[in-house]
Amino acid sequence: MWSEGKFSVDAKLSPNQGLNISGIGLASLLALALTTAALILDSMGHRVFWQTSSLTMPFLLCAVGAAAAGYWVVPLLQALKTGQIIREDGPQAHLKKAGTPTMGGVFFIPVAVTIACILSNFAQDVVAVSVLTLSYGFIGWIDDWQILRRKSNKGISPTMKLALQIIFAACFCLWMMLNRDFSITNIALPVVGFSLPLGLLFWPLAGFVLVAESNATNLTDGIDGLAGGTVAIAIFALGAVIAPTSPELMIFCAAMSGSCLGFLAHNRNPARVFMGDTGSLALGGALAAVALLTNSLVALFILSGIFFVETLSVMAQVSYYKATKGPDGKGKRLFKMAPLHHHLELTGWSELQVVGAFYIIAAILATICLTFIKF
Repeated sequence: MWSEGKFSVDAKLSPNQGLNISGIGLASLLALALTTAALILDSMGHRVFWQTSSLTMPFLLCAVGAAAAGYWVVPLLQALKTGQIIREDGPQAHLKKAGTPTMGGVFFIPVAVTIACILSNFAQDVVAVSVLTLSYGFIGWIDDWQILRRKSNKGISPTMKLALQIIFAACFCLWMMLNRDFSITNIALPVVGFSLPLGLLFWPLAGFVLVAESNATNLTDGIDGLAGGTVAIAIFALGAVIAPTSPELMIFCAAMSGSCLGFLAHNRNPARVFMGDTGSLALGGALAAVALLTNSLVALFILSGIFFVETLSVMAQVSYYKATKGPDGKGKRLFKMAPLHHHLELTGWSELQVVGAFYIIAAILATICLTFIKF
């Protein structure tokens, strides 16, 4: 998996250096913050929080449901010997994680999709986004399964993974063509108050957004609780942004955010299970699909700031390595390791420091998005 890292050097880490908070403490603070935000936003939107058409109820139902499902599924994954293969050239602190079960996406993604469909009365848009989410999760499952079967860190080939992502993205775009009028090709620019008409160029952009977002989220999955928490914040904020115009997809976003939070009950540091590509590819696909259907690409770009930077760090690392390659075939590294979160680890940050900092950044991006786009 990309998330377990490439282009690394050895380093000694102090796992709890400089941060007097546990993994469960960090997850609890995130749960408190998101629950409070849900209640406040429901009140501001004149929604009753105990009704299904709110942010709070789907969020809490999925948080509890995913956490409960994990207590049954995680031991099952352990029994099936789905232990993660850890790269020996990655951060040395990660070697102790070898054997931790992966493919956690098999329980928290279905919980979110099922509850969202039921609470939205199987609204057409929610069903379509759910199918896309499960399709990308299926790609991730194939990749995770191949990694486990081969007992290496290499799953299906990058070409095969990309081809499957493009195929499912094309199917989703075709569905949008048949179920949306041509106005969907006008990209709303809410800050400046007008739309950018793309015409037929919208469709390749839509396909690119689906593939890029899923891969960017996948790259962010490499530290206990990192992807689960940052996606929980991002997709929650996206749900709040689209609530006035797309209440059914708001329910989907709240459900997915809550399910990510429930997953953190098992994935926070020290993790009992990893989400694997099964979870990370599905989450990225869900974010992109909702943004495309609701004409919220500007909001998606803001909320995906962390995922975007993580992707850029990998691209910069690869490009710099190739550009500086000498006669011996070896190049120089721009970062100690890519993606960025592993570079921070190798410069002395503990996992909890990285996760805490990324949660704060994600919350700031969500606040910016809600302030300048929603209100």
